[in-house]
Amino acid sequence: MHNNSFFKKILIVITVVFFVSCDKDFNSIGDDLVGNDHFGLERKSFNVLAYNQKINAVQSSNLPVNALGVYEDAVFGTTTASFVTQLTLASVNPVIGNNVEVDSVILSVPYFNTPLPNPDLESGENLYRLDSLYGNKDLGKIKLSIYENGYFMRDLDPETGFLEAQRYYTNQISDFETLKGSVALNDAADVSQNTAFFFNPKAVKETTTTNGEAATTQSVPAMRLALNKNYFKTKIIDAAASGKLVTNDVFKNYFRGLYFKVEKSGSNPGVLSMMNFRAGTVTIYYKEDSSTDNTVKVSKSILLNLTGNTVNLLSNDVTNATDYTNAATNPDIAAGDEKLYVKGGEGSMAVLDLFDQTDNLSYDANGNVQGPNGVYDELDELRRKDPVTGKRVLINEANLVFHMDHTAMGANKIPGRIYLYDLTNNTTIVDYLFDGTTGTNSKNGLLIYGGLLNTTNTDDKTYKFRITNHIRNLIQNSDSTNVKLGVVITEDINNSAMNKLRLPLQPGTTLTKVPQASVMSPLGVVLHGSKSSVPADKKLKLEIYYTKPN
Repeated sequence: MHNNSFFKKILIVITVVFFVSCDKDFNSIGDDLVGNDHFGLERKSFNVLAYNQKINAVQSSNLPVNALGVYEDAVFGTTTASFVTQLTLASVNPVIGNNVEVDSVILSVPYFNTPLPNPDLESGENLYRLDSLYGNKDLGKIKLSIYENGYFMRDLDPETGFLEAQRYYTNQISDFETLKGSVALNDAADVSQNTAFFFNPKAVKETTTTNGEAATTQSVPAMRLALNKNYFKTKIIDAAASGKLVTNDVFKNYFRGLYFKVEKSGSNPGVLSMMNFRAGTVTIYYKEDSSTDNTVKVSKSILLNLTGNTVNLLSNDVTNATDYTNAATNPDIAAGDEKLYVKGGEGSMAVLDLFDQTDNLSYDANGNVQGPNGVYDELDELRRKDPVTGKRVLINEANLVFHMDHTAMGANKIPGRIYLYDLTNNTTIVDYLFDGTTGTNSKNGLLIYGGLLNTTNTDDKTYKFRITNHIRNLIQNSDSTNVKLGVVITEDINNSAMNKLRLPLQPGTTLTKVPQASVMSPLGVVLHGSKSSVPADKKLKLEIYYTKPN
């Protein structure tokens, strides 16, 4: 028994290593396992009803990462992403001296980046590649205006008796626009900071002088903007005397944060970046009289963190995205859609109903034919026990494979991952929970469960999900509900949290949430659906490998 246990552990380790090492061939693992002769397994394709569902305003408060910029998509239209955040004092109730002179106010938000191996040989500058940057990375520019936010973002929702967090939504732009400050706080004289802002991949250099010697340091690329120092002198420094900086609760009510307003920059192509604003700061550098000698100035600073409540504000211009708009807003719920439009943010998703929806017969405990029972016939057939052995079929593997519509996508950027979940209960499927494989970033873990883009065949890019345990549960537990499944874009496969829609997806339904990781992504993909007009080799189907009972 001891030896058997040892060999079982070795087999498990080998299996996990096999799956992890086959990342790029992930979507063909199932085929390799069953082989061309299927090792005696039966293989059968089952119908799937799949159709589009538009996603309107959705909760976008306090996301782990936020979009900022303009993303122009030939299929899905143009997304403009603005952002609002509260600020907090790193040290509350600072003591401010006399005759303060503000030298500068610097906003800094580091970009997601990957260091490149070698610095520039001529300048010695460290080189980086910016990650999570979408659109025209080289020429893309946006108009960026930073205002004082005038809309108070409370922590708790009074409509829940202050028991739940207050939610803010993607379409609340007018609320913040109406109450924003009267002037933009970023440097009006520098177009790279306002009307022609771009995400600069260069390292940030700072030169400091100590005892007459200058030293230059480098830090990772960041949004680094000079803000209006006179405004912050009046708003922050001068407010200390009146008790506005005594606690962060008092401060957040007094200074309600910053509104990063984004607009398209003339005829420039757009660009959008995912941002970790919570790593951002605003630093007020100032001088004041020395406490011992008022003829001498001493340098000090006040650090403000970009933390507290936040909201990502999204607007979508779909003027030139007629096919997408028609498909997302007029789904064929009865026969399924030919094309599935899956887009993040205030976008769209695919709804799946497994098996053909015919319900003409069922089977009793002995396998005898009975009348309709509210369960699809294809599922009833799989649940049927063999009259001789009393056993059901053994499910070896079950897969859903989505084929990308290359013609519809054209030259569009293709999302690296999509996410399949239990739409009826707004939760993960069991195969997601059972997958213990990990990846190197937020998009490439959970290799067995799947959803990764497979580009092995450049003419037929696919996304594959292994839902073996989900199907086993449906068959072995006759009282298990054949739930609807949802498919969305994901910015982080490890994030299974759900965010509320401002209104249900459809009036009178219980579909009130979408995955948070989908809200964070600006991308979209067009997939072949399940309608009868879809070519057989591209049509979405449920493929099951099984063994009949002996």
